[in-house]
Amino acid sequence: MAKNYYGALGVPQTATEEEIRRRFRRLAVEKHPDRFRGEEKRRAEHEFQGLTEAFNALTDPERRRVHDLELRQGGRSARPTSAPGEDRKETVKALLARGVQAYKEGNLMAAAESFDRATREDPSNPQAWYNLALTCSRQERFLNRAATAVERACELEPMKPSYLKLAGRIFARTGKPARAERYYEEALTWGGEDAEVADALRELKAGQKGRRGFFGKVG
Repeated sequence: MAKNYYGALGVPQTATEEEIRRRFRRLAVEKHPDRFRGEEKRRAEHEFQGLTEAFNALTDPERRRVHDLELRQGGRSARPTSAPGEDRKETVKALLARGVQAYKEGNLMAAAESFDRATREDPSNPQAWYNLALTCSRQERFLNRAATAVERACELEPMKPSYLKLAGRIFARTGKPARAERYYEEALTWGGEDAEVADALRELKAGQKGRRGFFGKVG
């Protein structure tokens, strides 16, 4: 009979990665072998090894997918029948869903981790890059990462107004007004009238004029 890693950790099969991590941290404190002596310590070491194995399997998207398949098949060896491309799509879909849930819960680090994994699984997925950019843009220290991610999203979906608007906001915040202006203008081109974008463009142009007037024309 196949091992049930969910049962080992005491979490439901629908648990998010963050829930699994919290549960493992709690169990690791309660059941760490250093808390025991003699025969109890040997039993604790064996149990802790099982907990670690379960944690490592369930926080790896591909290993978790295979484990879920094994459980559905009643313990028989899981041999994927779908094409590798389909497997990757399912993995990316699960990572995106996990990231969105973490983002809604305010857990930005977990969300960014899931979206980052999705971009590595499928670098051609614009939604993964956009979600990574949006999440990273919520924290000033990750603005450069956000800029790289949103630029990639716009390369993959060059006519997506929401992507272009986010790119405009991010590049304006990173001190690159010319690039921000270009993305905002493209957002208007492909998305039509947008009061928010129009206001942002006016502010950018006013700021650039002010800087030119103070320092004088360069070049």
